[in-house]
Amino acid sequence: MSATGTSLDVTRELRAICGDKNVRERPSGGVYVSPATPGEVAAVLRFANVQRLSVGPAGGSTERSAAELRTDIILHTNQLTQIEHYDHADLTVGLGAGTTIAQLDAMVGADNLIFGGDPPLPERCTVGGLLATAAHGPRRHGYGAVRDYCIGIRFVTGDARRAKGGGRVVKNVAGYDLMKLLIGSYGTLAVITSASFKLFPAPRQTRTFLAEFSSAKEAIAFRDRVLRSPLSPMCLELVSPGARKMMRPEMAEDAWVMCVRAAGSDAVLARYRNELGMAITREAEGDGEQKMWTALADFPHAMPSTPDSGGVMTFQVTAPPTETLAIMEFLEGVATGSGLEIGMVGRVGVGHVQVTVTEKTGRDGESMNAPMRELHRVHSGIGLKLGGAANPWPIAPANLTQMCAVKQALDPNNVLHGREVF
Repeated sequence: MSATGTSLDVTRELRAICGDKNVRERPSGGVYVSPATPGEVAAVLRFANVQRLSVGPAGGSTERSAAELRTDIILHTNQLTQIEHYDHADLTVGLGAGTTIAQLDAMVGADNLIFGGDPPLPERCTVGGLLATAAHGPRRHGYGAVRDYCIGIRFVTGDARRAKGGGRVVKNVAGYDLMKLLIGSYGTLAVITSASFKLFPAPRQTRTFLAEFSSAKEAIAFRDRVLRSPLSPMCLELVSPGARKMMRPEMAEDAWVMCVRAAGSDAVLARYRNELGMAITREAEGDGEQKMWTALADFPHAMPSTPDSGGVMTFQVTAPPTETLAIMEFLEGVATGSGLEIGMVGRVGVGHVQVTVTEKTGRDGESMNAPMRELHRVHSGIGLKLGGAANPWPIAPANLTQMCAVKQALDPNNVLHGREVF
């Protein structure tokens, strides 16, 4: 059944499950539903299986896709905000998938703790969406990917079975690791209802050291120097000239900026200053430092618009850190040859680069695909994830047959063929 053909009987049945105020019809056809419990999530999916309706999980909707328009039921997790457990002494927390990252940060921050994730738009990004999309920010360098500090997950499969993986303690290795299976699955295998995480002590103080370079080659050489040193920065972020101009259109400089965020005592910060030496052009601390890192984490979602703004396309590149320079130089060359503008912000110490392509008004929108298409042709071994697309994975994986078997096991009726919008 198509979204536009969803009947009044469907709306009536969903209201019987979740309550009148938690179900509303969509202007474009279909239904929005907001279950308040995992049991209600299972009931909605059970009903969708019987009626052969498609379901798309949704969190804070900071990333939308064309698939949402073709989905019969948009299942919002915004009411799943319960705190299942919180033991600040053991550095663990478990909470509902609808909890925003900002709410999580505020809760643990009161106990001088920190959550490892810093995705874009934390006031809207939810725990479920963070996991489903495997979103990351600059802290990925120091704290790892979300799969590294997620210790437990509760979910409802596509065929309405409630299940869990992991637990609520850090040392938990029994059974198949379902957490890794669902992280980054974009809601195609199950609806995440809650999760548990490992937390970290909040740093006593932080300082960001900035170094400017005339080329990506010089910047990556500095990165290598930092990685070989005894230093262990929280964040190691490279910002291209194009990204700087996208964030601040008035910017006229063409420098590549490496941002090194350090945490610790005065003696530790002095060690950073001494090790990094004359390469450092300025330092940031306090509110100015926090605003800078917020802007980097939110890029390109909070990018300011200009009168001549055209289309925007984003994609993420994951590759061995040794290949980062070649990828960045290749993209810069493609941009120069096509007349497009490319901005890159990257966790270059771990080989994760966020790429934004913009065009001026009046240009052919199809030309924005050229950088990603050419990059895939020349660097076939990299990982690509396309933002805002019905299929975020433009490269078919080598293990597609096994992935289809997992899909069949968890969602045999293909009810969850939408993608999570976090």
